[in-house]
Amino acid sequence: ADGYYLNTMGECVYSTSDYSDMVFPQSYSFNKVMELQYNSTLGKFVGFTEIGVKQAENLNKDQAILKQLKAEVDTFCRHNAQIWDSSVRDKA
Repeated sequence: ADGYYLNTMGECVYSTSDYSDMVFPQSYSFNKVMELQYNSTLGKFVGFTEIGVKQAENLNKDQAILKQLKAEVDTFCRHNAQIWDSSVRDKA
């Protein structure tokens, strides 16, 4: 089939029950090749292809985007992890 494939995936990654090691990587792929990724630990985008490097450079200049994504560790990841973890622990 002709066409293009664009995928964005965000994850909440942690291994401690106090969520102190929580990381929020958000990956951007085009035609199944990861072009760039935001990493909350680094607080910036990293490019993996020639185009991804250029996109990362441009996105890293936008402090509003960086602040919003950095905040998602608390507003999305930690918040939801507490809900999900408590529902799993209650059933164990």
